Parts: sequence; C-alpha cells; structure tokens
Amino acid sequence: MTISYMRVLFVHNYYQDHGGEDVVFHQEMTALAETPGYEVFSLSYQNEKGWKGLWQFLWSPWNIFAAKKLREAIHRFKPDVVHFHNTQYACGPILIRTAKKAGVPVVMSLHNFRLLCPSATLFYNGHLFTDSVQAEFPWKAIRNRVLDHSFLKTTLTALSYWIHRRLGTWNSVDRFLVLADFSKHLLERSSLHVSPQNIVVKPNYVEIPLPSTLPARQEHFLFVGRLSAEKGIMELLFALKNTRFPLRIVGAGPLQEQVEEIVSATPHFSYVGALPKEAVYQELLQCKALIVPSVCYEGGTPLTIIEGMMLHTPIIASAIGAIADAVVDGKTGYTFQPTEAGSIEHAIHQFEKDDSASRDAITAQAAEHAKNNHGKAHIMALLQHEYDQVCARNT
Repeated sequence: MTISYMRVLFVHNYYQDHGGEDVVFHQEMTALAETPGYEVFSLSYQNEKGWKGLWQFLWSPWNIFAAKKLREAIHRFKPDVVHFHNTQYACGPILIRTAKKAGVPVVMSLHNFRLLCPSATLFYNGHLFTDSVQAEFPWKAIRNRVLDHSFLKTTLTALSYWIHRRLGTWNSVDRFLVLADFSKHLLERSSLHVSPQNIVVKPNYVEIPLPSTLPARQEHFLFVGRLSAEKGIMELLFALKNTRFPLRIVGAGPLQEQVEEIVSATPHFSYVGALPKEAVYQELLQCKALIVPSVCYEGGTPLTIIEGMMLHTPIIASAIGAIADAVVDGKTGYTFQPTEAGSIEHAIHQFEKDDSASRDAITAQAAEHAKNNHGKAHIMALLQHEYDQVCARNT
C-alpha cells in the first residue's frame, strides 16, 4: 500500500559540535519537502554544556521531558512516519517507545555503531574495538572507558542502551537504515538480535556541480578529513615522510598540532587547514589522487570518497569496513591495509605504475559507481520506498 500524501516527522539530536549527521538530517528533510506528495516537519534537541548538559546526560536513559515534547509534536503534526536520526543524550531512546505508543511507524537512520558499543566507532586507543558487538552487556567497554575515556559516560551509555534492549525498544523500530552492506552484516551478526528484514541499506546522497572540463591534475596527493586517530592521519604521515610523494592535508581536529609539527619538518608535505565545501571540491579536482587511510570502521562510505569519485579523482584507500564496499582494488580504486607497514606506499606505487588508460578506466568505473549508488534521485526513492513499506505494514 502506498500513501498518496504522506506526513513525515524528522527527529534529530544535535551534538555540541555539529557534524556529518546534521548535514544528512537537513539534506534529506529538505529534499523530501521539495518532493510532491510529502509534508515534512521537524523536531530537534540540542546537547548542552555545563550543568545543563550533565542533567541531559543523566536523564538520557529515560527522558520523560523529551518524550513529552515528542508526544506534543505527534499530536500537533499527526505524522504518518517518524524518522529518527540521532537520539544521543538530550532525548534518548525513550522517544522510539513514545512514537510507537502513539501508533506511528518508526524509521531510524544509524550513522554510527552506538547501538552495538558505547564507543559508537568500534575504535579505542588506536585500534579496532569490536568486543561489544556480540556481547550481551559491554563490560569490557566500560572497563576500558571507550567513550571519551570516561567511566561515567561509558557506563551510563551502556546501561541506557542495554535497558532499552531488554525492554524491546530496538525491536519496535520498523526499519533501520544503515549506510553500507558492511554495517548491515555487522548489525545482523550482533547481539542486538534485530530482524534482518528490518535492516535496509540506504546510503547518503551527494550532489556535486561537475565542471564541463576537468582541470589538469597536479602532482601532489591529498588527504581530506578530521585530524584524529581513527582517520589514520598519523599512519599516513609516517608512511610517506621518508618517500618522494608530495602530500597536501586539508582538515582540522585534535591531532592538528602534531600534524603541523611533522609538516613543518617535511618539505614535501603541506597543510592548509579546514576549508569550505566548495574549496574542498577544487582540491579534489586538482590533486593526483585522494588518499583515505582510515583505521576504523566507517559507518558508511565517507562522503569525501563519494565526492572524489564523482569528480573523477583517483581513490587510494584503506581496505576496511564500509570503505571496502565502495573502493575495490583495480576496479574503482586502489587499496591498502592500514595496519601493515609499507602497504600505503605499495598502493601508491601500484597507482603510479599503471598507465593512464588503466587509471582512467578505474576512475570512470568509480564515477559510475558513485552516480548509481549515491545520486539524489536514487537515494530519495529508496527512502520513500521504505516509508511506504512501514506504513503498509502498520495499516
């Protein structure tokens, strides 16, 4: 059954520092509002600092005030579907129960792995941390303080998600939307015990103005991303420090000071800081290739990879997690093992050894992959289809 006119309520919890989840929330909401046959509403929450933030955090397992706000929104807007993005801290999982109690189907986008581990990244202390994925309760995550190195934060987050697991909150979600096949398989094998039929792969979409003529590429390689441990920036710098390969670094983050120190001592490295999106597109158009050295499991294919593919930029990336779903060695890019010494350098040598025709064929296949799997029309059609499905199931 397809509803000819649908009302959708988007619900999102902003972190203190806005990021990619916020972009996707606004992107999908705006695109759906522009689609005939849909009326879109939004309800948002904001994580605060100081005592107010602590109060929000302590209430996160069962925030009756946030639930009241959602009940009022449902009564006011009368949505056919409630679509949750982030619910961490200021509102919490009780909102899912609130929507279901009101008789409204629930769709939930999973931008990270928080349902499986308090870390949300499956990354801790410079290494992958997957012990929580199949654990009934994440004791080891608590002992290791995997969330911001905080015993309190890790424990309360673990308890909140475990309580709602025991109450069946996650099983009441009509559809989980994950960003990649890798994330779907991980969720299916986890101790969450969610029905596989309720987990659907729906990537994010990317819109890029492609110039009519692509500029000539320069000789440097490019890193674009957050300067943090899980993104593999330090591994990349150490791998290329004693080579002849020029590297340009775009981004900011907690490791910025260390990055700047290495760059200042390495003549063939350059650091330009964080740039607006349009400037990043220019960087992608001008570089010899984009290098993505992530050492963690990304929730989906990083947007920088998709953007690079659409701009016909060669991709050299870690063969890990969701990245490996998109970047296939010799077909849509070049890959390496981020934890193996010399692997990054070997992948670059392989890239340079290929003739221009081979490289052009690979980048063309990558561009086609990005267009087919991350185009706006395709992704929004997937989203609308899932709305139809959950509404039909709840009729």
